[in-house]
Amino acid sequence: MKRFYITLSAVLAVASFYAQSDADISQDKAVFKQAMIYADADVAINALYDIIAKEGDNSIYKDSLAYLYFSGRKYSSCFMVCADILSKDNKKQNILEMQAISLENMGAIDKAAQAYAKLTIMTNNNYHAYKLGNLYFALKKYDDAYKAVKKALELEDKGTIQVNYRVNQNYTQQVALLAAIYNLKGLIEFEQEKNDLAKLSFQKAVDLQDDFVLAKENLQAVIDGKKVKKE
Repeated sequence: MKRFYITLSAVLAVASFYAQSDADISQDKAVFKQAMIYADADVAINALYDIIAKEGDNSIYKDSLAYLYFSGRKYSSCFMVCADILSKDNKKQNILEMQAISLENMGAIDKAAQAYAKLTIMTNNNYHAYKLGNLYFALKKYDDAYKAVKKALELEDKGTIQVNYRVNQNYTQQVALLAAIYNLKGLIEFEQEKNDLAKLSFQKAVDLQDDFVLAKENLQAVIDGKKVKKE
């Protein structure tokens, strides 16, 4: 009888613990929800840590934590959370993209390129291929950059994405993605000493967007035998 009593007591204790844990998590979730309504990222992040600690390593709230770090431009923390999530599920496209952007903003260009290479394969998105080409160009891997740009041109362009170009300290221009791809293609060709091809690419970029300041300047630079302006 005593043995049964001990066992029953243990079961009741465990049940009580889980009931309390569920209540605690519900309260944490309520705090998180309210913090999001009030745009208090710090409180929301603290609530997420409490939820994750109680739910365990597979908590789906890690995704929310990554988004909050990303939106707050806390790229190092975002990268770490994304790496943890992807170690368990490497097919999460949005998480991989946040990781890639975080790496780029951290200055880890080579690792960012690796992430964008995975994204391009996963999504067949011409923007991801363009970003990959840009990163390879920054790394001076011109052959790899050219392959990425050609891939970007092979993929469908929906005409909905624009890229920001800093023209000067006071002016940033929005450029259609396809025009940006051709400008990048011209930059790569110029570095490969293929000036005739570079001229054609810059001209194509201008044809696609006639007010594209940087492409127009690069086109004129090639015509005049001068250096082009890099991105």
